[in-house]
Amino acid sequence: MILVTGAGGKTGKAVIKVLVARGAAVRAFVRGAAHEAVLRTIGVREVAAGAMDDAAALSRAVQGTEAIYHICPNVSPHEIAFATVLVAAATATASGRPRLVYHSVLHPQIEAMPHHWNKLRVEEMLLASALDFTILQPTAYMQNSLAEWDRMARDGIYRVPYPVATRLSLVDLEDVAEAAALVLTSAGHSGATYELVGTPPLSQVEIAENFGRVLKKEVRAVAESVEAWDHRAHATGLDDFARETLTKMFLSYARDGLKGNANVLTWLLGRAPTSLAAFAARHAAAQTGGVIP
Repeated sequence: MILVTGAGGKTGKAVIKVLVARGAAVRAFVRGAAHEAVLRTIGVREVAAGAMDDAAALSRAVQGTEAIYHICPNVSPHEIAFATVLVAAATATASGRPRLVYHSVLHPQIEAMPHHWNKLRVEEMLLASALDFTILQPTAYMQNSLAEWDRMARDGIYRVPYPVATRLSLVDLEDVAEAAALVLTSAGHSGATYELVGTPPLSQVEIAENFGRVLKKEVRAVAESVEAWDHRAHATGLDDFARETLTKMFLSYARDGLKGNANVLTWLLGRAPTSLAAFAARHAAAQTGGVIP
């Protein structure tokens, strides 16, 4: 049995789908039972509900598991606290300590990005623990760009809250899920830290051009101010901590980008990671019933 925490989010569901396809039994840990029906449809064997700081709920969830994939909710102020409770539960389980695979982030040592820095603290916690662990460090998902898909298709504009010259390495979430499932279901990954990067550093202009090619129209990268982004995010109900954290991330991107190398992911998958061009084509085909416009 493999336990996936944060199972109701997009990363959790993607990992679960690959695990189920590989024949693994999956127990999903979610905050509330509202996620259960969807998770059952993708093949989850068991659903456990509870808060990530509920020691009793996590202790029950880890019992009888061989491995755990821990995903903290995105941009959470409680990253360290949640991991502390989980590590304690996994260490103390009466059924034998499970392997723990931690969903971290590329370059967690960047202190200017608080959510990266908090993940580094969790990595340090694992290094000091008695658990058999592996750390995965994915870069920004290609899927994040799809928030601008409708605008690109309608107006030919790809909007970002940092300069269009900013270079970011991206990764397809489906590749991340495949790598996670492989690490969870095969031996030889104890103590490893793997960077999960799918592309060389791409400018926002290059990203826009990739989407433009599948849309068969010019798509221009356009920078908006961080203040304009914050105003829009506030209107959607994004809380103050998340907006402040993401603002710091955008400023870090503007200054340094987020640059990685695809060699590790290539080795793990046994193939080249999905390119942005292939990802864009796949999404375009999905939007048009399998026919790329």
